[in-house]
Amino acid sequence: MEEKSCVVCGRRIEWRRKWADDWEQVRYCSQGCRRRKVRPVDTELESTITGLLDRRRGGATICPSEAARAVDPDGWRDLMEPARMAARRLVDAGRVEIVQSGRVVDPSTAKGPIRIRRVPG
Repeated sequence: MEEKSCVVCGRRIEWRRKWADDWEQVRYCSQGCRRRKVRPVDTELESTITGLLDRRRGGATICPSEAARAVDPDGWRDLMEPARMAARRLVDAGRVEIVQSGRVVDPSTAKGPIRIRRVPG
């Protein structure tokens, strides 16, 4: 089966036997993502991430908190997980990489602090 990513959180969707007949229509990894959907603040976080990276030299990284603070300086802590989700969606689109200690990591399994950088080239 082809690998898929959730359209909301960007995590890899694991194939399940119950989806055998309609794997092509599967878009969400969970009921929580199905309810949440992609909100306007999510697309704003994506554009903020790419905008911040555009202003940096090649190979430079940003923290998801920088994007969250740019979108909502007072409520940025509540935007931390949505910022990580936005970064995972951008990874799925091939626009950025998620790194830890300078090494590219799998966005679906990364735990702890992450940095975001443009895909080289």
